[in-house]
Amino acid sequence: MSLVVIGSVGIDTVETPFGRVEDVAGGSAVFFSLAASLFTRVRIAANLGADYPAHPWEALRARGADLGGLRVFEDRPTFRWSGRYQGDMAVAETLRTELNVLAEPPVVPPDFRAAPYVFLANMGADVQLRMLDEFAGATVFADTMNLWIETQPAELREVLSRIHGLILNDGEARMLTGRTNLIEAGEALLAMGPRLAVIKKGEHGALLFAPDQRFALPAFPTSRVVDPTGAGDSFAGGFVGFLASARGDGRGIEDPEDLRRAMAYGTVAASLTVEKFSTLALEDADRAELDRRYDQLREFVRLGAAHAAD
Repeated sequence: MSLVVIGSVGIDTVETPFGRVEDVAGGSAVFFSLAASLFTRVRIAANLGADYPAHPWEALRARGADLGGLRVFEDRPTFRWSGRYQGDMAVAETLRTELNVLAEPPVVPPDFRAAPYVFLANMGADVQLRMLDEFAGATVFADTMNLWIETQPAELREVLSRIHGLILNDGEARMLTGRTNLIEAGEALLAMGPRLAVIKKGEHGALLFAPDQRFALPAFPTSRVVDPTGAGDSFAGGFVGFLASARGDGRGIEDPEDLRRAMAYGTVAASLTVEKFSTLALEDADRAELDRRYDQLREFVRLGAAHAAD
């Protein structure tokens, strides 16, 4: 079964306490796809210029990804983002953004439309609505950001009423729901329509909200955090990619054990991403490495039964 991702392809310039890189591969669709392709066949629809590096596509082709939805503009540059991380690197300071080809909506090839799983990466809620019209019957997950929460609230509410799952960070969850407490925020997200909601908390892990279940998982402990760019998209790729491989037809997606495994695989995919700049760690990764970290995470969180008081 295949998983379609629709999102951005970007060229990044990033500065962290561990160095600076210029004009490197990035973009939500790329980070997501590199993580998800370790589980299932990915099909990508996105815009880019001829200036985008080739190496992420080479890695994805080697994993069987379908790149037929990439629309290359020969006369216009790729979306560009420049940012700086300081201190604990919890938040990026955006220094420059150039939309370039991102100003054009993506085009979905007709043969993509029968995919059972779709991920709508961070993009305008109005664009997400148009994409939803092209995937009737699919199990759709989506991301969003503060810009769309502020500028397209009505369109975003309609998106939430039509998707199966929402994946967003803690700041976005608080902004969207108006709730400071993340447990209350998660409950409020479910009330807006999606069957599942995942709130990412960076180095503090993630929370899952689904019918009749709540689940919290810490981040994977790593002492090497070089560049957090793309970690959230990689989490989403691991989460949705695992579900697509475990429940290929989209049915039974709310199985509690599968959802917990998906949370863990998203967590370890993000832990790989942060250990190198750009997409390099995910390009070098394989499923065996993810499984090894998955097993380590299981050991980190394993508890015995409560000890009865005397």
